[in-house]
Amino acid sequence: MCRQLGVPRSSYYRWKDAGATPTSLRRLELTDQVKTVFDSSDGIFGHRMVHAKLSTAGVEVSVGTVATIMAENGWQARRMRAFKRTTTPCDPDKVFKDLIGRDFTAETPGTRLVGDITYLRTGEGWLYLATVIDLCTRMIVGWAMADHMRASLCVSALEMARDRGHLRANAIFHSDHGTQYTSREFGAWCAGNSVRQSMGLAGVCWDNAVAESAFSTIKNEFHHHYSFPTRQEARRATMHYVEAFYNRWRPHTHNGGLPPGTAMANHTAQNQQLPAGA
Repeated sequence: MCRQLGVPRSSYYRWKDAGATPTSLRRLELTDQVKTVFDSSDGIFGHRMVHAKLSTAGVEVSVGTVATIMAENGWQARRMRAFKRTTTPCDPDKVFKDLIGRDFTAETPGTRLVGDITYLRTGEGWLYLATVIDLCTRMIVGWAMADHMRASLCVSALEMARDRGHLRANAIFHSDHGTQYTSREFGAWCAGNSVRQSMGLAGVCWDNAVAESAFSTIKNEFHHHYSFPTRQEARRATMHYVEAFYNRWRPHTHNGGLPPGTAMANHTAQNQQLPAGA
């Protein structure tokens, strides 16, 4: 019976022992489903993220019920905070005009993107991560890691986005005032690939909020909870988190609870179905 209904055997025995009513049995079933999602996130999801995953899976349950179930069982999302300055101020004369204006939206993938650099601690020293995020789907479409934070690191991240087909001609790339993004090397690459550079105000994190939020998620949900003796181990684990978990499994509120990779696939499928000239 449990196999046919798709519920754990433990639910049946709890129901049998407690003489449960249909309502309490439903509660037991929901508890098992909440636990499955919470455990599959490695304990990093709060009640809203668990609810989003359940909703996309077709489970009808309210946010409040999920929150109550998690509180009753002591299932609490892991959170940590840390900060390290990675932005080296640039020459004010090399700053580009802000083409985003805190409007972090886009109707088409590959047209408006943001990026930044963060650090990852390892037993061998810092490992730096540069990302490129698509504003339409919030997918990390390009990334690069190295033991330095030179301009070539940021170029490599954009090259990945381009080579994967996630960078359209005349796309806007928005960043902070770091010297990597105002360098001659980075500027030449953008000019040669029809990318328009954009920058917010110096020292104002809200002007690049999407990139800041993504790094906060990577740090708080993943990196701060592990210890990496070598850069190679950190690189491998970060790659898995970004590609397998963040892009393709983790729900994103911007996409109505869909993972960024799913939102990207939906856009691609929709564009392929449009008639020519649409």
